[in-house]
Amino acid sequence: MAENNPTHLSRETYNRLVAERDDLITRGRIEISQAIEAARALGDLSENGDYHAAKDAQGKMEARIRQLEAMLSEAVVVDDQDAQASDVVVAGSIVEIKYEGDEEVEKCLIGSIEERREGVTIVSPNSPLGQALIGRSQGEIVTYDAPGGNLKVEITAIGDN
Repeated sequence: MAENNPTHLSRETYNRLVAERDDLITRGRIEISQAIEAARALGDLSENGDYHAAKDAQGKMEARIRQLEAMLSEAVVVDDQDAQASDVVVAGSIVEIKYEGDEEVEKCLIGSIEERREGVTIVSPNSPLGQALIGRSQGEIVTYDAPGGNLKVEITAIGDN
């Protein structure tokens, strides 16, 4: 990844992605190879749907392996407890924000999409909103440039509330 922006991951997510990569490299490659060989044995490859499906699955799996390897090679493991104990927003923080003119509070995790958690919106630390929030404290109002213009959000809480 030529972005030079590290991916911030919790230890749990980092370990899960390492396990996924290792599983794809070992079991996944063996299973795809066996499926391709079984489809080849059926004969004419030009009209062999099983063969083409297996080759397509192989391509998708190899792309995911490359994606995982690139992400893991640049990953920064964030200590969840340190992030939640911080008085300012850092990568790994869970932040509650409220948009100007809206009373609804939104819970966001500043981190990678790989951190998927139920009930929490993921905000990349490299996104305009993520950059506006990093280093800020509870009670501050920040402005960031969104596609529809400038938006203001208030940081109502920092931490896993």
